[in-house]
Amino acid sequence: MGTGSVKDLLGRELRDLRISVTDRCNFRCFFCMPADGDYSFFPKEEILTFEEIARFVKAVLPLGIKKIRITGGEPLVRKHLENLIRLISEFDVDISLTTNGFLLKEKAKALKEAGLKRVTVSLPSLRDDVLSRMVGRDVKVKTILMGIEEAIKVGLVPVKVNVCVVKGVNDSEILDIAKFFKGMGLTVRFIEFMDVGTLNGWSLDKVVSAKEILSIIQKEFEVEPIGRGYRGETAQRYRYKDDGLEFGIIASVTEPFCGDCNRLRLTADGKVLTCLFAQDGYDVKRLIRSGASDEDIREFVRSVWLSRKDRYSEERLTLLKEGKSPRKIEMFKVGG
Repeated sequence: MGTGSVKDLLGRELRDLRISVTDRCNFRCFFCMPADGDYSFFPKEEILTFEEIARFVKAVLPLGIKKIRITGGEPLVRKHLENLIRLISEFDVDISLTTNGFLLKEKAKALKEAGLKRVTVSLPSLRDDVLSRMVGRDVKVKTILMGIEEAIKVGLVPVKVNVCVVKGVNDSEILDIAKFFKGMGLTVRFIEFMDVGTLNGWSLDKVVSAKEILSIIQKEFEVEPIGRGYRGETAQRYRYKDDGLEFGIIASVTEPFCGDCNRLRLTADGKVLTCLFAQDGYDVKRLIRSGASDEDIREFVRSVWLSRKDRYSEERLTLLKEGKSPRKIEMFKVGG
């Protein structure tokens, strides 16, 4: 039947599923969906229904899926998202969500009651002007912080905060951000600026490396590395020696971790992707909508994973030196 753990051609075991529920977003972050872009979004009829997503989840869980993360675009702009959470919470799987936090205050309670376990909030700056510049609209930091506080209040914990660091934009805030969320008792994950998609004007000289980020934090705090929590975890984890609180650094550019990647992605329009930097995907929607059995869907995904050999982040620098830049699916359609 093709159940149990599944390993790809590089020996990587399928463990995590990331589900994009929409390609739309209420922000226009320059590192994902710049405000000056001319975008074509998926037609409504092409987007998987919540029931279709739940059907997919049920079919692939026997392949070894342990964790599900809901993404977008911005997942909270999908109406009645709690209905999807309720459907998939019936399965024995850990469910989390990544959000920009703008709508979190009003939606946190319903999501928690539906079965969501925890949230990760993206907040790249503590300054209103910098935040607004980075997200492409007038947004107050206070709005996002109120969402974080509400998530904590209703029990969507632990809340983690993602900070995409871009040289010359918000790198001067690294220490301030570390201090601020340390004071709140929250885990921050600093993320190297990545070349996801083709629209963000990425270049290597805009990347603040993991070593640089760590060095900045160590100017004020004594820290110690504690490794990764499990094989395939994206963040290198560190602990402050004074209080034991953790923070993480995701170094996809300077210290790629493709060798441990265990993530499968499902796009809002029903494509299966095996890499954040994929150039194309595998259409599973046709199976779901043609009346295929759960086993047919499972075997399709199993065959995709068994033939997987992508490792873009490990190949990135070589491709750059050779002047090769593959056209990748945009981040807001992949789901991060």
